[in-house]
Amino acid sequence: MKINKLAIFGIVIATFLSSCVVVRPGEVGVKQRLGKLVGNPRGQGLLFVGPAATVLKVPIRTVNREVRLSLPSKEGLNVNAEISILYHIKQESVKTVIEDVGKNYEQTLILSTFRSAAADVSSRFYAKDLHSGNRATIEEDIRVRMTNILEGRGFIIENILLKSISLPSGLYQAIENKLRAEQEAQQMQFVLQREKSEAERRRIEAEGIRDAQLIIKEGITSENIEWKSLEVLRELASSPNAKIIITDGKTPALINTGE
Repeated sequence: MKINKLAIFGIVIATFLSSCVVVRPGEVGVKQRLGKLVGNPRGQGLLFVGPAATVLKVPIRTVNREVRLSLPSKEGLNVNAEISILYHIKQESVKTVIEDVGKNYEQTLILSTFRSAAADVSSRFYAKDLHSGNRATIEEDIRVRMTNILEGRGFIIENILLKSISLPSGLYQAIENKLRAEQEAQQMQFVLQREKSEAERRRIEAEGIRDAQLIIKEGITSENIEWKSLEVLRELASSPNAKIIITDGKTPALINTGE
């Protein structure tokens, strides 16, 4: 009898566990009974299914979907690109997404919306822009475009990342030549600016010398000369040394000195 009870208990436990599903972190489980979704999405843990029911597991964590496609450019070229779409589903919208779109929501909504938005945005830019500082702008424009299209559908487009760009043959060389020409032009502009600054410095220096000479010239008058001569005569008269001075009373001339 004891063995029978243990067997029955084991059967009950096995039956219960077989009717349960483990929902892992980053996903939710939705019960489906006879083709109809029942109840609210359940988070991580053990979820009891019950008879005639199954559980659909839907990830709500960030999904990284990598896509390779050919993007049209403004000048009509095709640019091969590898792009990552980072997105997730709102937990409260999981049931609605499954009911309205189905389990294949990524192919039905995310990828089709992305291809349309990416082509629309890239066609407004030149091919070289996909390989330059405009890359961040293009990524954000695609993200905003997808967000607007999927508004109210329960998806959050977190980011769009242009991982690699393959430009048409010959375009790389054209871009390099242009960058080299721009660098040379900038270098020449720097040299011209430096020469201009040096010329301006010399002009200002010459003006300063000219102004100083004009001031000195204006200060050399007969009255100033006579005044300076008197100062020289006064200094000579107070000197203890013997000197021979020839003067007309205005401009003294020193001929000899002695102890």
